[in-house]
Amino acid sequence: MDGIDRALLLRLQQDAGQSYAALGTAVGLSAGATHERVRKLRERGVVRRTTVDVDPAAVGSKVLAYVMVDSSTWMGESGAAFEAIPEIQEAHVIAGSASVLVKVRTASTETLQDVLRRLYAIDGVSGAHVTVVLDTFFERPLPLPL
Repeated sequence: MDGIDRALLLRLQQDAGQSYAALGTAVGLSAGATHERVRKLRERGVVRRTTVDVDPAAVGSKVLAYVMVDSSTWMGESGAAFEAIPEIQEAHVIAGSASVLVKVRTASTETLQDVLRRLYAIDGVSGAHVTVVLDTFFERPLPLPL
């Protein structure tokens, strides 16, 4: 990956919907050459997907919580159980005092309680420590070294 690829990735993280012509102008390439570069980044798995950044509060998911999940067994094989709960946006097997860290978005604290009930129903889950986010200062795209 060279500097042009990194510049393309930075611009795509800011706005993945911009045209290849606009991207190319920004990095000094033609639209066709830019399209080819982005295609190769996708083929190599550098660009995993193109998505739209939706404001969670605007679509009714105003409660954000991080849950540290305790377990009585190794949870490394439980990804599908966490993925089956649609309110869980991310799930990570972690080292430390808990086994899994999940990011949850819900419409209300009542819905969050329901998610926690479903978490406790997963085999091996023995506890949870919940942190509810009151406000978000910022969220950043992945930083890329130049």
